[in-house]
Amino acid sequence: MTFTQLEYIVAVDTYRHFAEAASHCFVTQPTLSMQIHKLEEELGIKIFDRSKQPVLPTEPGLEIIEQARKIIAERDVLNEMIDAKKGVVNGELRLGIIPTLAPYLLPLFIPAFAKKFPKVKIVVNELTTSLIISRLREGKIDVGILVTPLNETGIKEQVLFYEELMVYVSKNNDVFKKSYVLAKDINPDKLWLLEEGHCFRSQIINLCELKKSSKEGSLFEYEAGSLETLRRMVDLNDGITILPELATLDLSSKQEQHIRYFKEPAPVREVSIVTHRDFVKKKLVDLLKKEIIASVPDKLRKNKKTTVVPI
Repeated sequence: MTFTQLEYIVAVDTYRHFAEAASHCFVTQPTLSMQIHKLEEELGIKIFDRSKQPVLPTEPGLEIIEQARKIIAERDVLNEMIDAKKGVVNGELRLGIIPTLAPYLLPLFIPAFAKKFPKVKIVVNELTTSLIISRLREGKIDVGILVTPLNETGIKEQVLFYEELMVYVSKNNDVFKKSYVLAKDINPDKLWLLEEGHCFRSQIINLCELKKSSKEGSLFEYEAGSLETLRRMVDLNDGITILPELATLDLSSKQEQHIRYFKEPAPVREVSIVTHRDFVKKKLVDLLKKEIIASVPDKLRKNKKTTVVPI
């Protein structure tokens, strides 16, 4: 039994496909299959039912794979500890980040992190919250950056900062004339929202209590895939949308005229770094967290938790 064989069975369990697992492990499929077959012969147990598609573990195979994950995790902890003693920072960090944060937060911390830790490879995937959670549990990514609280069993949350929510409004909208905005001032029939699947959409619905106040069928008439699309729709048409603070930092002076603030205490969203309870790359995650907090504007670091909008 070798670490390589254990890594192979974990990969097959993760991807439920021999070819995908082989690609992930950077070996040919025959090589991976042969090593798993050798392990099964050594143990005298069939780990996978190859007659099923996708490939599924057998009942005893599930226990073996679970133990294999623990063994590999402990090996990685040992390697990380040894590297720390040597003052070496290297490895790979697979990161999932939600689309409403990615284009605004990544440029703030990725260049500085890469410069400080040139031996660390960061693999970034832009994913919805539900996909980040599932891939953390499957071991396909190491860490996620998203909006919390999640209240998900086995998911550890570490708050990075609180991001104020702001109104972006057309000059043709009545809200444009106001200095400060209340949720009740927003006409749901004029509100542009992200499409289903984005947690930010759920937050805006909760913030504005739109399910209660909108007419049936009118709330979801206009949907977009990105915050930039929403902003452009307001620029070119009558309407209103809500933007998180980071998405307003690079607005032109003309676009800044469309920003209106909610009346104090302003609503905020809680942005956190999340990991699964079995994660092992603690040192890299701690360094990443420190770099992200250092990279965001002072205003975000000073925002308070008092009015976090639920997801």
